[in-house]
Amino acid sequence: MKILITGVNGLLGQKLVELLLLKDTVELIGTGRGTNRTILEDDQYRVMNVEDREEVLKVLQEVKPDSVIHTAAMTQVDDCELDHKACDRANVAAVENIVRGCEIIEAHLVHLSTDFIFDGSEGPLSEEAIPGPVNYYGEAKLKAEEIVKNSRLRWAIARTVLVYGVVSGLQRSNIILWVKESLEQGKPLQIVDDQWRTPTLAEDLAMGCWLLANSKATGVFNISGEDFLTPYDMAMQVVDYFKLDGKLISRANSTTFKQPAKRPAKTGFIITKARKTLGYKPHSFSEAIALIANQIKE
Repeated sequence: MKILITGVNGLLGQKLVELLLLKDTVELIGTGRGTNRTILEDDQYRVMNVEDREEVLKVLQEVKPDSVIHTAAMTQVDDCELDHKACDRANVAAVENIVRGCEIIEAHLVHLSTDFIFDGSEGPLSEEAIPGPVNYYGEAKLKAEEIVKNSRLRWAIARTVLVYGVVSGLQRSNIILWVKESLEQGKPLQIVDDQWRTPTLAEDLAMGCWLLANSKATGVFNISGEDFLTPYDMAMQVVDYFKLDGKLISRANSTTFKQPAKRPAKTGFIITKARKTLGYKPHSFSEAIALIANQIKE
């Protein structure tokens, strides 16, 4: 089975590479906009800008994958709010390009989406929940979903929530490392306690994508963690695990921080469908902290 991954230099892309290189039945090709920053060999990597239709069609027709896992996206929510055109290029036009390329070669598509397509009025949410974005990133990702759904493809949409993890060479932090490092340096923290999510370990999301691609599943699937937590709850679990000084943390609400993009108050996902249909089983948040602690040591 030949699988092509877009955005392979990112957090999810690198976790997918680590996972799929262990699969004897998989011939793996990774693509990215720049140079190869993964453990893939050079002949397993192709430069591909997903915003360039001609380049996308050329690469897909040359590689002819059985399944494409499309992880490349502009995920910085505030940047999307400040630059609508860049957001549209990365999150809408790029999806049109990938869909068209997959249609030509009749490849199965696994497309990554987000809980930010919802308004935050309730959660956790099932796959049948009605979308209603409150920021431009969510609007763009919802448009992308519609492009996939209206295509002639066999497709699966993997919706996820607050992805976190550790990978070498990637500078973006996550809540576990941020809390640990800040408190070890004696820095006081204000952490939001009025937003709820089901945070997703990157390794779990990679496994969910593999399960979708391997089975050529179709439809919308919630692929996230299962623990329904606020960022404050997450931080306190980090405090407990690393035996840090929790008195340095104070609760805050969303209005404390001025951000260009509004965040939905309550999302998170119900993952019953993925559990039953795919055999998906994510780590708990406490298990994920232990896993990341070991990765930091290594």
